Amino acid sequence: MLSDSSSDDDEIEMIAAVAIAKRRHKKSGRCGSIKGHATIWRDRLAGHDRLFHDYFSETSTYPPDKFRRRFRMNRHLFLRIKNSVEQHDSYFVQKINCAGVLGLSSLQKISAAIRMLAYGVSDDSIDEYVRIGESTAIERLKKFVRVVIEIFSNEYLRSPNTNDIARLLAEGEQRGFPGMLGSLDCMHWKWKNCPVAWKGMYVGHAHEPTIILEVVASYDLWIWHMFFGLPGSHNDINVLDRSPLFKDLAEGRAPSVNYSINGHNYTMGYYLADGIYPPWSTLVKTIPYPQENKHKNFAKAQESARKDVERAFGVLQARFAIVRGPARFWDRDTLHDIMKACVIMHNMHNMIVEDEHITKDIEDLNDDVCNEDWVKPSFERTIGIMEFIQNHHRIRSRENHSQLQKDLIEHLWKHQGSRKAM
Repeated sequence: MLSDSSSDDDEIEMIAAVAIAKRRHKKSGRCGSIKGHATIWRDRLAGHDRLFHDYFSETSTYPPDKFRRRFRMNRHLFLRIKNSVEQHDSYFVQKINCAGVLGLSSLQKISAAIRMLAYGVSDDSIDEYVRIGESTAIERLKKFVRVVIEIFSNEYLRSPNTNDIARLLAEGEQRGFPGMLGSLDCMHWKWKNCPVAWKGMYVGHAHEPTIILEVVASYDLWIWHMFFGLPGSHNDINVLDRSPLFKDLAEGRAPSVNYSINGHNYTMGYYLADGIYPPWSTLVKTIPYPQENKHKNFAKAQESARKDVERAFGVLQARFAIVRGPARFWDRDTLHDIMKACVIMHNMHNMIVEDEHITKDIEDLNDDVCNEDWVKPSFERTIGIMEFIQNHHRIRSRENHSQLQKDLIEHLWKHQGSRKAM
């Protein structure tokens, strides 16, 4: 009997202690898995229901054009990304925690990440609608961009294969630039939270810390090459010297490019660039102060076609405002993941729009050179050191650069005359 009474007393004391602890937590408003952090009852289920009925139900509140404007992509592209992310990483699948409470849904997690990328806003504005906390939103964003890179980079951020090159060459021929593979340029992304110890290295002509992005963009705004991460104190020439853009070409692994201009045969494609770039055989620059009509015509055509890369930067920044405004993260790896994921989703959107024939058709060009059986370049051959050095010199040849520019000047002049005659 004594043992029974003592056990009853212990149980009563335990219940009383738990009740006192609950009152203390309720009074202080502090509990949760991290000691000292205030918890807020956000009603996550209501947040999911509101998000679902606003954008994803059959009778959604907002029409597709509102979805595209606010998420920077079509709904079917969003759902494709969502499904792929869920299958790749169970972190984004909705779960029940140890307290038996249903957690955030995949729609809430991915919507929060995409909204932060699309609007470049802080996590506080996401919390009010999606019902997701600050630390949770940042964690979801970092995981989301990494998963997007793991899933889609091989498909949507790859070097051109044989079919891609044929399509790019055909489009360049129609625009008066045979052998053109795209336009090359750099963009600076302001780094607001750059550590003080690094500011001297990251401050350049913009007089504030920046990180440089180098891209090659085609006529349809496809960004198939990106090189990101060099400090803003560098210029475009320094970036090009460290860029892997011509690595495959120097190692003899790039797909062959053969074309003829003004009676001269060429075996390397080229990129349109602005005046700061060096006079290489793989780069075509404008004429700074043209005097003759031929030179004026060439400069006008080159500067017009080179706007492809400027448009690509503008569309990328308009679609994902996070890369237009100052970067607020401290970690360079996180910034790299964010930029790369934005470029991948930019390419995904452009390719899907092209598949739907929203953009212009290029005289049935795709019927001849594009199909589902992609032809990939071979990576089995290994060249010797002497051939590598020869390829390196061919890429940087000033003589070939001058000859190519002369041939293009004559070709464009004849091309303009034939168009006037028509």
